Amino acid sequence: MYTDTERCVRAVRSKDARFDGVFFTAVLTTRIYCRPSCPVVPPKAENMMFHPSAASCQRAGFRACKRCRPDTSPGSPEWNVRADAVARAMRLIQDGIVDREGVPGLAARLGYSTRQIERQLLAELGAGPLALARAQRAQTARLLIETTPMPMAEIAFAAGFSSVRTFNDTVREVFALAPGELRARAARSSPSRTQAGTLDGTPGVIALRLPYRAPLNPSNLFGHLAATAVPGVEEWSDGAYRRTLTLPHGHGIVALSPRPDHIACRLSLTDPRDLTLAISRCRWMLDLDADPVAVDEQLRTDPLFAPLVDRAPGRRVPRTVDAAEFAVRAVLGQQVSTAAARTHAARLVTAHGVPVEDPEGGLTHLFPTPEALAGLDPEALALPRSRRTTLRTLVDALAGGSLSLGPATDWDEARAKLLALPGFGPWTTEVIAMRSLGDPDAFLPGDLGVRRAAEGLGLPSTPAALTARATRWRPWRAYAVQYLWATDSHPINHLPA
Repeated sequence: MYTDTERCVRAVRSKDARFDGVFFTAVLTTRIYCRPSCPVVPPKAENMMFHPSAASCQRAGFRACKRCRPDTSPGSPEWNVRADAVARAMRLIQDGIVDREGVPGLAARLGYSTRQIERQLLAELGAGPLALARAQRAQTARLLIETTPMPMAEIAFAAGFSSVRTFNDTVREVFALAPGELRARAARSSPSRTQAGTLDGTPGVIALRLPYRAPLNPSNLFGHLAATAVPGVEEWSDGAYRRTLTLPHGHGIVALSPRPDHIACRLSLTDPRDLTLAISRCRWMLDLDADPVAVDEQLRTDPLFAPLVDRAPGRRVPRTVDAAEFAVRAVLGQQVSTAAARTHAARLVTAHGVPVEDPEGGLTHLFPTPEALAGLDPEALALPRSRRTTLRTLVDALAGGSLSLGPATDWDEARAKLLALPGFGPWTTEVIAMRSLGDPDAFLPGDLGVRRAAEGLGLPSTPAALTARATRWRPWRAYAVQYLWATDSHPINHLPA
């Protein structure tokens, strides 16, 4: 996109928010970079340069606009659509792998040398992995500066900087303000800020807004998460989906509420160093970096499908904050009702999950890790023998490392490994590809709900014929599944009362 100068200029002049995060506008006369929807008067075309990332703008010597705050725009939808090395590298960087393991750790997870990864990222994004991670650290630092009373030294290390000096230099370079000036500016613009430094007055809670590209239909997104919530790990309370998070430096509890132009997010973390990762995983779970206009335009090319999209556009694919957790839950949910799947999962949580305290609600545990489940007694599970074998084999593969379902996973390779496990068929494999791996083209032609919905629309209802018809929906067949499921009255398709 950013190489198409004419198209980028049109987007900037029309202040099209759909392209926020897809590319960034660097203004040569002011040395400022903006999001395409910046409300200021657009500069002359000859004074614009376009970059694929905020890190690329910063590397070229531009600072972030104080008006449109381009560092807080939604992420590019491109990294969740592609499965190549660059896209997987971007998903890993967003997951904080460079801060935790460095560039060698990033390269090792992708199976490339550090030089190859740096060369590929520079060629496509105009910035290497360190610059991309630095831009992400700067955004986290700004969030902590503006929404918490934490001392600046603590913020520096919580955001991932190696020293206070590096933190100060980076904030000044990126935002053209010192950290103290950023905090004072935020206090002036939000006079209702409390002594605790949070937006809602609750000590220890960081409140923020998660942006997205409109439209967003929250009914199936939050309905699915609430209807399948595992007791103790997830709940729907006071209009918010709440759940516990297992994070590298501790754990957290998040509450997510749909709003007309953003998702309200309240995070309570035992270690602030996990903030960037917690935000990234929440955005991933809610599919907030999707481009719903592009998805819906493609699905509308099918005349039988178009009325379904027009009725309620902007559906997202509900994902997960932990790929291994969802894989375990997918096995527990094979051939049983939603209620039965929740019951089976709750028993595992009670027996093997780590207890946590939740002063604001009824959450009690973290979902057990594959390592914690590796020692479970299959005979203690109230499941058919074949299902117990399936679960045990999956847990062993995840705990032993022979099966990986993380951000760096190759989708086709993961499918092949899952299908090789006993008890894994196309339905379980594809639902894991859809919700754990985030493949936007995962498809469930044999799902009963999908077949019924297809028949009601006049589409083919047999798996082979429906798969053939669905070629015109590619690469967005996972979104087509959400639209088809939404024709049913099941609770997963409605926001809880």
